[in-house]
Amino acid sequence: MSVRDAWGVRRARSVRGVHAPGVRRAVPRRPAAGRTRAALLAVPLLAVVLAGCGIRATEVPTDFGPAPSRVPCNLTGQDIGTQSSRGILVQVFLLCSSQLAPVDRTVRIATGPAETDRVRAAQALLDELSEPPSNAEREARYLTAVPEGLTVSGPGGDDPADTLRLSTPPADLEPYALAQVICTFSDSEAASDDGTVTLGGPGTDAPRRYECTENVRTRPGTETPPSTETDGT
Repeated sequence: MSVRDAWGVRRARSVRGVHAPGVRRAVPRRPAAGRTRAALLAVPLLAVVLAGCGIRATEVPTDFGPAPSRVPCNLTGQDIGTQSSRGILVQVFLLCSSQLAPVDRTVRIATGPAETDRVRAAQALLDELSEPPSNAEREARYLTAVPEGLTVSGPGGDDPADTLRLSTPPADLEPYALAQVICTFSDSEAASDDGTVTLGGPGTDAPRRYECTENVRTRPGTETPPSTETDGT
């Protein structure tokens, strides 16, 4: 209700009311002209201040809904690869929220003699690990630390039959990268029968048997995959 309307109401009530003799009627006081003018000027001035701050004045609360976001380490069904006639479904471990997280990928593994199956599978997994994450994986904050160009070969002359030798010594890989390789291999055809991974470098140093533990999966940057020496062939 405006100031003018308020005055009209007060005057009407004073006229209709019954006043006792000798009682002085209260006469409404008009506000000072200066205060009225200041109040009227304050409204447009406030709008100017809000506009200068980039805030649009509105009388109706506006709900634009929550800001769009992507849940970390969570891929939808449309983001996950599926098995096809051109490849098989495998699982690799990527980095997300400073932990190892499994991701499904579809790869092609060429057929060959039985003694090379482990090497072929290991190389296909290495290629996937070194591949940059897809757009969907990046939006879900997946990363990889495995360098591109990393290759794998079979055992040397005195190595156990299940040995895999990387083109880079395992000790020279970043802790995150080594954890990715070990945990990915341990859950695939590249692993030994007991689930360990027998891994060595390009030289003649004796390979070691590595394990993917829960601590490695949850703290890959600080927990080195435990390893033991091999007993030879």
